[in-house]
Amino acid sequence: MNFSRSAGILLHPTSLPGPDGIGDLGPEAYRWVNFLAESGCSLWQILPLGPTGYGDSPYQCFSAFAGNPYLISPALLLEDGLLTAADLEDRPAFPTDRVDYGPVIQWKLTLLDRAYRRFKRSGSSRRKEAFEQFQVENASWLPDFATFMAIKESQGGVSWENWPRPLRRREPGVLQAFTAEYADTIQSHIFRQFLFFRQWQALRQYAHTRGIQIIGDVPIFVAYDSADAWSHPELFYLDDESRPTVVAGVPPDYFSETGQ
Repeated sequence: MNFSRSAGILLHPTSLPGPDGIGDLGPEAYRWVNFLAESGCSLWQILPLGPTGYGDSPYQCFSAFAGNPYLISPALLLEDGLLTAADLEDRPAFPTDRVDYGPVIQWKLTLLDRAYRRFKRSGSSRRKEAFEQFQVENASWLPDFATFMAIKESQGGVSWENWPRPLRRREPGVLQAFTAEYADTIQSHIFRQFLFFRQWQALRQYAHTRGIQIIGDVPIFVAYDSADAWSHPELFYLDDESRPTVVAGVPPDYFSETGQ
């Protein structure tokens, strides 16, 4: 089999420049794709795009299926009418040489909440139909993920093994009561995924029109503290208290003297 010789660059979207403290899927990503094409490159390699948790590592994600809401572009939300210029006026002064995740997360979630409220209040019927269709197409994982994130927020962000037993064990009555009480929060997490995948798919399509192939990446394992392990414990080696009985790792190497 013959393969044409190709060149590319590894650059995670978080490393792109921009005014919101972290690179995203907006105008600078399109400019980056143009740069690759004009430079004769045909490959763009990225790291996993899942929702990050502790340590903000793309290899430690709360879901094997969901996207990282911090990568949603406020500039594109502005173009779509989901944000206004006034929504961006209180933007903090972020460092330009690194990502300071604490303020970035607070800022991005504030903007996403504003976009969600505007969508509920004045979203077009066409966009709301697309939102409903997105939920249908992703029904195998999306409700569990959104519920997991809502519970995690209500529990102060702790790992699901430390949740109250009825929530940890997904007792039907308790889970039903929670989803009823936190229905709007759950919907807001679903909406963030809707925005992420719309922006990501648009960027992918544009990259393909410029002859750029994207090389993706995934973590080696599904994270224990994830919607996947919580919603499908039967697929994992867990004890009666939902704690793992088997874990994996790698020995010490150049990247970590104590192993990982």
